[in-house]
Amino acid sequence: MAPDRGVKTSGKGINYQAISPTEESRPNRSQTDGAEENEEDEHRQQAKQLLADRVEADTNFTVRGVLVGLGIGIIICFSNTYFGLQTGWVSGMAMPASLLGFAFFRSIRNVLEVPFSPVENVLVQTVAGAVGTMPLGVGCVGVLPALNFLLKPSENGPVDLSLWKLIVWSVGICFLGVFVAVPLRKEVIIREKLRFPSGTATALMIGVLHGEKAQKDHAHAFSEESSQIDRVDSGDPVRPPEGSTDNENDHRDDWRSKIKLLTIAFAISAVYTLVSFFIPQIHDIPFMGFYLANQWLWTFNPSPAYVGQGIIMGCATTTHMLFGAVLGWGVLSPIAKKNGWAAGSVDDWEHGSKGWIVWISLAIMLADSVVNIGWLALRPLIRYGPQWMASVRDTAHHGDLRSVMTPKTIYSRLQNSDTSTSMSHLNPDHTQEASDALHHDTLKAAVEDLPESDAPPEHLVNNWIVFGGFVVAIGLTIAGVHIAFPGMMPFWATILSILFSLVLSLMGVRALGETDLNPVSGISKLTQLAFAAFIPRSSPNAIVINLIAGAISESAALQAGDLMQDLKAGHLLGASPAAQFWGQLIGSFVGAVASALVYKLYTSVYIIPGGLFQVPTGYVWIFTARLVTGHGLPPMAWQYAVGAGIIWILLTALRIYGKDTWWQKFIPGGIAVAVGMYNVPSFTVARAIGGIISAYWIGWKKREEETVVVLASGLILGEGVVSYPIIEICWE
Repeated sequence: MAPDRGVKTSGKGINYQAISPTEESRPNRSQTDGAEENEEDEHRQQAKQLLADRVEADTNFTVRGVLVGLGIGIIICFSNTYFGLQTGWVSGMAMPASLLGFAFFRSIRNVLEVPFSPVENVLVQTVAGAVGTMPLGVGCVGVLPALNFLLKPSENGPVDLSLWKLIVWSVGICFLGVFVAVPLRKEVIIREKLRFPSGTATALMIGVLHGEKAQKDHAHAFSEESSQIDRVDSGDPVRPPEGSTDNENDHRDDWRSKIKLLTIAFAISAVYTLVSFFIPQIHDIPFMGFYLANQWLWTFNPSPAYVGQGIIMGCATTTHMLFGAVLGWGVLSPIAKKNGWAAGSVDDWEHGSKGWIVWISLAIMLADSVVNIGWLALRPLIRYGPQWMASVRDTAHHGDLRSVMTPKTIYSRLQNSDTSTSMSHLNPDHTQEASDALHHDTLKAAVEDLPESDAPPEHLVNNWIVFGGFVVAIGLTIAGVHIAFPGMMPFWATILSILFSLVLSLMGVRALGETDLNPVSGISKLTQLAFAAFIPRSSPNAIVINLIAGAISESAALQAGDLMQDLKAGHLLGASPAAQFWGQLIGSFVGAVASALVYKLYTSVYIIPGGLFQVPTGYVWIFTARLVTGHGLPPMAWQYAVGAGIIWILLTALRIYGKDTWWQKFIPGGIAVAVGMYNVPSFTVARAIGGIISAYWIGWKKREEETVVVLASGLILGEGVVSYPIIEICWE
């Protein structure tokens, strides 16, 4: 799956009350500390009360909301299958799902007995996202094509699942990540208050859609979270909007303009798709001349959908992808061809340079994944290790060693460690002003460390339901694997793959909360790499086992991250977590069945791989399995792969070191570069144009990002949806 960039929440749309006053208007700190403490306490009580009021609403979980979410999700499912088989790119499209849900209910508002509410909109986009991302979750864009079409007879292939076995497999693995995510919610959303930028942006958009009244109601619900998003780029505090008629008219015009933009973009993309069906040459425009187009595959696909994907990815990511295309197709491909290491046709996956450079992209992807996920695992030890060791020494000194390992003791000591460290540097000769400043900053830090207000216990998911559901999800996973692939996957290997998926899903959720990027591709590759140590290379099913294990990890990590983004949006808007949980389960089940049906539809009509559907991620999966299980590489591929891996280990470490610096975006990210290498240049060039459009609108024009996201969503959905009637034409 191609990397999606984090959505920058500029604060435009919903305006939130700043927690603290500006420096110019702030009274003397020594006179206001008590007042600030009382104000914060009152603020939190208001937030808690609002959350309680919201979750009690009857519209948190409705049949109509679920049905509309399922309908929108199936549209996204078709679109994601279409683009996933082409390039491996899949998107949850939470913001357009919210917009489409709002537009539908707005159009029938005169016949609704109960108005469509923000929390019901959260339900719609939760269900739609669960359905829409399932083509990736059950492997329809990577693992299944690899098993069905790319596995050699010597590897016990091909493995072509019948429709009923495909449904059993899909339903079997579609719930595990849901039950992984629910227990993490309190830690990462309530206590740590991770940003989850896409979830936050979705909450902002839903608030905008539901108007001025919703904006006022939401002001306190965001609590401390609002302090992160209540300022525009200039840094000035945002004032609450006036309840005027002008604002109501502006709101009405705003959502209407977005619906109009989405419709126009959809129509443009749909027309292009129909034209390109009758004139397929339009997919490969030789923009750099016929020689480069014919000999080295340098063409341009002017698909509005791929331009839209580039808009969503952003300029930095698409630039790194373009760098990968130049490196792979402009440098390494000619080198391999000239030296006879890839003597076949350039577009031949097996013997040409197209397949040769995939090995290099795999090394880059693995290097990036190992460093990033390794850092996620080590960072807590680096950050808290010294404080924990200090607590061990202190406790040992007092003779109470048993209490060192209790979670409560560890948590309280770590929470107080930063304050203790800063207090140790105090100088008793500091001025009163400095002391007041320190007291104010300490108070502010203490308030920020407090957990967010949460929904009432009766609207949280019961722990017994989570535990029981988790056991059932494990049972379904085991059953799905062994019914779909009888005699191929040892029982112990299935259990081991589930354990891997649990650990790696935790890291994926944390990465998503901090960066808005769920590294599911890297997670699956790490599982494949690890499984190579457990499965003998001599096993006739070594490749199949490796692929299935990676698929289970990818599915769990994707579902956990998808639900966590939705839970973040729901928390900010005061939706019931339990309602979202049940909506996610329904969406996951329907999405699993729909994905199996849509996949069978595409594979029955089109030649795969071939033509429009090259399934590059399928090749990435099978090549990774062959690499880690010791199958032979093309000549000189391993030398170049090792060199590229070392380089990207250093570059990824440099990106981590330079987080939040101005120069980090100039260091090419490994996943983006790898995607640019294993996809043909025609897709990457179109995405790069989309990235430029995004940079122009957001960076140069300083306009709100919601507009270009809506534009991009229309462009993507137009081609994805119109592909269905084209399938019907081809079938006939």
